[in-house]
Amino acid sequence: MGQKTNPIGNRLGIIRGWDSNWYGGNDYGDKLAEDHKIRKYIHARLSKASVSKVIIERTLKLVTVTITTARPGIIIGKGGQEVDKLKEELKKITDKEVQINIFEIKRPELDAYLVASSIARQIESRISYRRAIKMAIAAAMRMNAEGIKVMISGRLNGAEMARSEMFKEGRIPLSTFRADIDYALAEAHTTYGRMGIKVWIMKGEVYGKRDLSPLVGMDKKQSKSAGSQKPAGAGKPRKRK
Repeated sequence: MGQKTNPIGNRLGIIRGWDSNWYGGNDYGDKLAEDHKIRKYIHARLSKASVSKVIIERTLKLVTVTITTARPGIIIGKGGQEVDKLKEELKKITDKEVQINIFEIKRPELDAYLVASSIARQIESRISYRRAIKMAIAAAMRMNAEGIKVMISGRLNGAEMARSEMFKEGRIPLSTFRADIDYALAEAHTTYGRMGIKVWIMKGEVYGKRDLSPLVGMDKKQSKSAGSQKPAGAGKPRKRK
C-alpha cells in the first residue's frame, strides 16, 4: 500500500533548499538539537507574530537566524528593541554571537504553516472546523493558489470516536517534483483532546533552474547582529571649518 511522503523533504535539492545550512563534525547531534531548541523557543516566544519558518546558518563563531513572518513589526518592536532582546536571549542558548534577519511573508494565505495554525486557533476558539477550513480554502484560492488540501483528524465536534475529514479544491500533484507544494502540520488543543490539521498548498510549477533558498519572493525587513550598531555621531553631516 502506497504512503504519502512529506512533500517538502521529497523536493529537497530539486526545487527547495534546506532550513538548516551548516556542516557538522563530531558534534553534529548537538548542533541539530540546538537548532530544534532555537526553533521551539522562537515559536513559543513569538506565538502572536505569525512566524512560519526559522532558517539557521552557522559559521565558526556566528549563528545566523532568519525568521519569516507575516507580522514583522511585532518582532522588531519600537526602534528595534524587541529584536535586540531576542538576539541576547538566543546568545544565551547558543553561547555564540547571533545575527537575526527578518523577512516578511507577502501572502500569508499561501503559507501552509500559517494557514494550519490559523485553523487550529479558530478551532480552539470554538469556531466550527468546517467553517474555518472553508474560509481558509477560499482565501487561498483568491490569492491564486492552484490547489489546496486540508485534512483534519481527531474527535470532531466532540464525537466519541476519532475520525478524519479531508477538504480539497484545485489540484495537488504530489508526484510531480516540479510542483511547488507547501506543506505543514498544526495541532489544536480542545476540551475533547488534540486535533491534527495538515495543509497542502499548490503554488505553481517550477521550470528551469531555481534558486533553492526558501526566502524567494520575500521582503527583508531588518538585520541585527553583534557590532551592527552605528557608532555615536555616524551618519550626521560634518560641519565645514
